[in-house]
Amino acid sequence: MLEFTEGNEDVRATLFVEVILPLAISKTYTYRVPNAWNDQVAIGKRVIVQFGKNKVYSAIIYRVTDQPPGLYEAKYILDVLDDTRIVEDTQLQLWEWIATYYLCRLGEVMQAALPAALKLASETKIIAVDTGLVDRSELNDKEYLILDALDISPELKVSDIVKLLGQKTVFPILKRLFDKGLIMISEEVSAKYKPRMKAFIRLHGEYADNTGKKLLLESLSKAPKQQDAVLAYLQLARLNPDAAKSDIMEASSCSAATITALVDKGVFVLEERAISRLDGEPIDVSGDFTFNDAQSKAFGEIKNKFEEKDVVLLHGITASGKTQLYIRLIEEAVAKGNNVLYLLPEIALTAQITERLRLHFGNQLGVYHSRFNDNERAEVWHKVLNHEYQVVIGARSAVFLPFQSLGLIIVDEEHETSYKQFDPAPRYHARDTAIYLGHIHGAKVLLGSATPAVESYYNARAGKYGLVELNQRYGDAQLPEITTVSIGEESRKGNMFSYFSGTLLQEIEKALAQQQQVILFQNRRGHTPLLQCKTCGYIAKCIHCDVSLTYHKSSGKLHCHYCGFSEEPVPVCPACGSTHIESKGFGTERVEEELESLLPNARIGRLDLDSTRGKHGFDRVLNAFDEHRYDILVGTQMVAKGLDFGKVSVIGIINADGLINYPDFRAYERAFSLLAQVSGRAGRRNSSGKVIIQSYAPSHRIIQQVMENDYVGMFMTEVTERKNYAYPPFFRLFKIDVKHKEQQTVHDAAHRLAVLLREGLGSRVIGPEVPLVSRVRNNYIYSIMLKVERMGTSMAKVKELIKSTLLNFEANKANKGVRLQIDVDPY
Repeated sequence: MLEFTEGNEDVRATLFVEVILPLAISKTYTYRVPNAWNDQVAIGKRVIVQFGKNKVYSAIIYRVTDQPPGLYEAKYILDVLDDTRIVEDTQLQLWEWIATYYLCRLGEVMQAALPAALKLASETKIIAVDTGLVDRSELNDKEYLILDALDISPELKVSDIVKLLGQKTVFPILKRLFDKGLIMISEEVSAKYKPRMKAFIRLHGEYADNTGKKLLLESLSKAPKQQDAVLAYLQLARLNPDAAKSDIMEASSCSAATITALVDKGVFVLEERAISRLDGEPIDVSGDFTFNDAQSKAFGEIKNKFEEKDVVLLHGITASGKTQLYIRLIEEAVAKGNNVLYLLPEIALTAQITERLRLHFGNQLGVYHSRFNDNERAEVWHKVLNHEYQVVIGARSAVFLPFQSLGLIIVDEEHETSYKQFDPAPRYHARDTAIYLGHIHGAKVLLGSATPAVESYYNARAGKYGLVELNQRYGDAQLPEITTVSIGEESRKGNMFSYFSGTLLQEIEKALAQQQQVILFQNRRGHTPLLQCKTCGYIAKCIHCDVSLTYHKSSGKLHCHYCGFSEEPVPVCPACGSTHIESKGFGTERVEEELESLLPNARIGRLDLDSTRGKHGFDRVLNAFDEHRYDILVGTQMVAKGLDFGKVSVIGIINADGLINYPDFRAYERAFSLLAQVSGRAGRRNSSGKVIIQSYAPSHRIIQQVMENDYVGMFMTEVTERKNYAYPPFFRLFKIDVKHKEQQTVHDAAHRLAVLLREGLGSRVIGPEVPLVSRVRNNYIYSIMLKVERMGTSMAKVKELIKSTLLNFEANKANKGVRLQIDVDPY
């Protein structure tokens, strides 16, 4: 389409842009570009558009064309927001793959990929940044007016600012204020990353020889506290000439003022150093660590495998020194000028390993995860885009960053379920997404784990991935000694004390007497999972979900772990009026409470979702345990996440049966992984450590395989069963949840959908079935499972069939109000 100006002196094409809106709509949407902006529009830039009657969004340009849409008249874009593109072609390629592979919409991928600060919409909240006295003389009238309004109201919606200024195109103004650091988006300001510092003491050089030490102690005869501090230092210095200030204070029972006085006298030299939260020891700033023979061999094998394969699986037992291998590989990639992405499953682990990598790579290292506020995430985004970071460490969302020369991707603890996004869409798996991201960039991908996912190990054994084994612990560390205890047998002997066997209690007491630490694992948070009337059997349940309420002692309330509903516990049964209300089961709070009564002198901490809320909650508990302010740490699976504590000599698994008997085809694999990972927290220095596993079935195959560290045996049994029962890695799974507030409606709709699916997929369709939790947030749920064989089947055709079937289902008026949720590769 051409437009002619008067006199035909200027001829310009009328351009149209297809944009991705941050909405769950099936297609891109086309807008018209005013001629004056023809030179400004480009793929990957943001434009401001109106969608619907009143909503205004920032959208990403997906395609530029001169063809108008055939079925509707294109509206004009309202503004071009960026001078340069903020989304690269490789990112759009990744978005397309995620939308196709996980059967979701491009807008849903955009919503997950972009930091909130880069996807402004009418309902986005704007908050003023407290920067002290801001010189507003350099602001224009509209910028001044917005800040003036924020002085009166602490936060404003974008729609409020539209009304305030009387114009729709407020996004460029907000962008200028954002770039100047005067406003922020949606979330609270939080502190940037800071390394953890610790004070270390060494003796001044003039007192280094024996004569100097003798004269020093004589000179301090009239200051006994200072003399005690020096004696404590000399004792500790036999092991390490640099002793921690806190250790000297503990050993001598002196105060901080005593240490300060000795520093002022020139006796002690004090130095603040960054330390690792993994083990509380100073981080090796120089990076001059030396590989042992097993690491050297593994490092060479990884590089050789990368010559043949793009993906390599490193199967290294706990404490084998995998992180040191990662650091060397990162150094080589950086030396070649490549970017590196280091993925970790948990935000908490990201914060810890950051400290170690920061000292190797300095300002070249960026950190990216969901607990950063939106300004921080947008800043990281732009720094990656502008090549200011060569190494990025982050949780699963880091796969969406705008890398341009990616050479290496490391997926640590690749077996972890935390890499899977469950809600909302896109329900992607970061490990699999990272492998495709590596394919786009031509980068090498290293998967690392002590207990790899069955699918990953199968791919490695089948030759799809390279496989490298590392079966020796680093340094002098030995594998822990694992003992099983039969809860049933101990109960019959009267040797159970609350939830603890005599064997476990004895080992705990022995560890505490030796100034060692203990970790106790119970994979259920809260105090009491079930409150039941002994008379009539009534169970307290959530009013919104079909689950029992869990009692939390910390809040004194019953909580639903699905929707967050809470209520006061009732002393009298509301059904029959009985006062005989029984507690069934136990969580981490109950374990902590019982320990306090059994071991009143022990200092006990708890590591679960309730005790680590907030950005720094995990670090707070972890630091306290690392500094030996806790003797015993009671935790859920959080304690299995790659943590390294030098003083932990005993691990107790309170009840292993809940893990093994879970109704899921991955239950045995996950039980093995969790038990092996928890066990690996013990004996990570020069002692082997002890692990006590309590169970009603101590001879169970999985427990025996954990004791023997027999991952391959577990793998062989699992793949045999999965082949027989049509599960991954031999079959692909698709789970479709049908939801509605009316039970009969969802029942009928689910059966109609199953009939439609069977027309194309036949016996591959299983269900609909009522899931274990059949109602969440007042929505009843029916689930349909599709099992599709990998061999001889075109997954692209299967997915097209599924998409067309779901579209036909949604188009049927009988299914109005019914919501569908599809999950590719669930669990």
